[in-house]
Amino acid sequence: MKKGFITLHVNGDAHEVLVSSQHTLLDVLRGKLKLMGTKEGCTTGSCGVCTVNNGRGEAVLSCLTPALEWADQSITTIEGLEKNGRLAPIQQAFVEYHAVQCGFCTPGVIMSAQAVLNLTPAPTEEDINDGLAGVICRCTGHIKVKEAIRHVGEFGPTP
Repeated sequence: MKKGFITLHVNGDAHEVLVSSQHTLLDVLRGKLKLMGTKEGCTTGSCGVCTVNNGRGEAVLSCLTPALEWADQSITTIEGLEKNGRLAPIQQAFVEYHAVQCGFCTPGVIMSAQAVLNLTPAPTEEDINDGLAGVICRCTGHIKVKEAIRHVGEFGPTP
């Protein structure tokens, strides 16, 4: 088993952590950095509740990603979207459009939605469907989620 210290850049902060080849990015975020917003669901990449964004703004399933592969790379979790006490536009839209039900999958859905907006600021319905395809939500059916994404895409970030 390979072990070593790596530096992860999470939500703009550098963290040096000891990881082994058995640790996933999710293990590090929750177990070592105590960032509990990223949820653990299936641990097989099927549900999407563990979604975070990489340095390019793309959605990544943290339960499948070996932590050792993230040395010196950037990650944004749900905790990293809020800035200076203000919700990110997609988070605010989720509140305004009542896109949250039980809340368990919400961090993964929001991070997937943010990835859609990062890659396509004015997403089409197909872009939104593709971006949400990997996240299972049994409560909302993504109807209100899609409305929130369309709102942010249409009007852009609020000041």
